Amino acid sequence: MRAVVIEQPGGPENLVLMARLRHLDRPGRIAAEQLDRFSLADVGGRRVATYSGGMRRRLDIAMSLIGNPPVIFLDEPTTGLDPDARLEVWQSVRALARGGTTVLLTTQYLDEAEQLAGRIAILHEGRILVNGTLAELRALMPPAQVEYIEKQPSLEDIFLALVGRRAAAGAALNDRATSPVATEHRGPR
Repeated sequence: MRAVVIEQPGGPENLVLMARLRHLDRPGRIAAEQLDRFSLADVGGRRVATYSGGMRRRLDIAMSLIGNPPVIFLDEPTTGLDPDARLEVWQSVRALARGGTTVLLTTQYLDEAEQLAGRIAILHEGRILVNGTLAELRALMPPAQVEYIEKQPSLEDIFLALVGRRAAAGAALNDRATSPVATEHRGPR
């Protein structure tokens, strides 16, 4: 489900509207709980039009979860987000899954599927080619070969280290720039 976020009012008004549409008691309390749950309480007084992309995605998820649906569909929830906002959405999705909500997520970012999915279906030209856990899908490939390469930090590593979102990223910048790391290589070159 994808909620429709109204731009002019703030997050609380959007959440209250959704709770009222679902005929739930105490919509104000529900809105406050969702704002806290998705780390939006500090921006609740602002108009949604001023929210960052990550805040909008979290508000969208919060609105979709009003009434505690057992299943939620997220269609490419991190498309167009900066790395910091992307991590925020990933944390929200992980929290939903830990809380017992079934999350069906579509993504074109394969690293996102690796990070978030318990089961993965690979689609090509509208057909499911294979589905299973990440371990099951990896088992379909030839055995891994260990190679040693010098790996430079990615732009995402640099960005996250600079903004302080990954404590280990700063240390990783130093380590990765000078130390070879083991990587997996599968199949012919």
